Order: sequence, then C-alpha cells, then structure tokens
Amino acid sequence: MKFSVWMSALAVGVLLLLGSVYVVNEGQTGLVLKLGRIVHTGVGPGLHFKVPLLESAQVFDTRLQVLDAEPERYLTSEKKDVSVDFFAIGAISDVQAFYRATGGDESVAVQRLTPIIKDALRNEINSRTLQEAVSGDRAKIVGDQLALINRGAANLGIKITDLRIKRIDLPEGGEVIGQVYRRMSAQRYQVASKLRAEGEEEAQKIRSQADREQAVIAAEAERDAQKLRGEGDATATGLYAEAAQRDPAFYAFHRSLEAYRKSFSTGDSVIVMERNDPFLQYMKSDR
Repeated sequence: MKFSVWMSALAVGVLLLLGSVYVVNEGQTGLVLKLGRIVHTGVGPGLHFKVPLLESAQVFDTRLQVLDAEPERYLTSEKKDVSVDFFAIGAISDVQAFYRATGGDESVAVQRLTPIIKDALRNEINSRTLQEAVSGDRAKIVGDQLALINRGAANLGIKITDLRIKRIDLPEGGEVIGQVYRRMSAQRYQVASKLRAEGEEEAQKIRSQADREQAVIAAEAERDAQKLRGEGDATATGLYAEAAQRDPAFYAFHRSLEAYRKSFSTGDSVIVMERNDPFLQYMKSDR
C-alpha cells in the first residue's frame, strides 16, 4: 500500500516537473502566459521553468521567413493590366505584439500581412506606366513602399526586411497582351516585307545580269558563226573556182544539175521553154 502511494506521488512529481520545464532553441524566443495573460516575453534560448498548471509557454521562430504569395493583378497609370509575382522576407520583431495580433498563429499573420504588401505594391504600380513597371528599376519600386509596409506590419509584431518582385507579366487573355502580339506581328510583317523586297531586288539584278551575259554570249557566238560561215563560203568559192578552172565543162554540167534539182525539187514544177533553150542542154546530152 505504501509502495502504491509512493509511486503515485512520484508520478505526480514527474508530471509537475515536466510541466514546469520548457526549452527555447537558438533562433527562437519564448513567451509565458499566466492564466492567459502575458507575464514574460523575450525569453532567450535555454532551459526555463514555469509554474505548472498556472503558467504556459509558447515558443516562436524569430529567424527570417519567406512569405510567398500568389501573383496579383494591378492596373498601371494607363489602366493596363499587369500580373505581379512577388515574395517578402521578414521575421517576428515583437513577440508580444505578434501574439496579441494573431494569437500566435502564423497562418493568421500571413493572411493579415499579405493585403498590406499587395496594397503597397498597388499604389506603386498604379503610379507608373506599363513601360516603367516592366522595364524600370524594381528595387526602387520596392524601396519606395518598404517603409509603408513596415508601418502596417509593426501592428503584427513583424518586420519586413526585403521585398522582391520575381516577375511582371501581361495577364493571359488581357487586352494588353493582345496589343503586344498585334504590334509584334506587325513588326515581323514589316521585316518580312522588307526582306522580300530586298530579295526581289537582288533577284532582278541577277536576272538582268544573266540576260546581259546571255545577250553578249549569243552575240559573240553569232559573230563567230558568221565569221566561220564567211570563211567556209570563201573556201567553198575558192574550191569551186579552182574546180571550174581545171574542168570548165564539168563545172557547167554540175551547176546545171544543181539548177535542175532545185527547179524540180517539189515534184510538181512545170517549166515551159523552147526546145533549143540552153537550160535543157544537159537533158539532151552531157556535153
């Protein structure tokens, strides 16, 4: 019986001891509540004690955290849509204010901090043109609003140390992206038309050059052919003359045969002349 009492007392003592001890690790800070009221804040790393049952401890991570939000659509000063994808880096700066504002729930802190950042970015994007928002200095866009964001985040016990814009896009299906595509298409069409015109001009130059070269080659060939024909005719004439000098009778006979052949080449020619006409001389005799 005594053993059971001692065992029960030991178990209660162990439970009370465990309930009175809590650990805060490096990069964390502790907060002690007594019956729901904050009594200690800023508890540093180490082993700490609290009153069991009356006090409770909560530990929060004070290291830098990344808040990654969904892309948000804004209007520029020209009333054109842009989609801004961003992320913020911050940490708990005042654990007491953090607990009072969020009840120690980090998801609540994110839900309340995100609109503050989005509103600050909206003010900055609304004051800029599309060109300035897309190709401008993003660090300046963020820097101009970081102080304003921290004034709102201070109510949550959070400090934002950096805010980065990952990407600024034109929303799919928006009017701006349609205008951009049409402008790009028009520019590509102009470039293509220019290239086609230059190609046609170059092709015309090549065709003209080829036509000139063809005409020159044909003229030179005709010239050479005329020259060769003339030389051939001269040689033939010389041969005929030489043949005629050697045998005038045979030459006359040959010329007459050529005349007969040409006169009756069609097969239906009719020639009317006197019987004693010299043209018929070689039809009567080869002399």
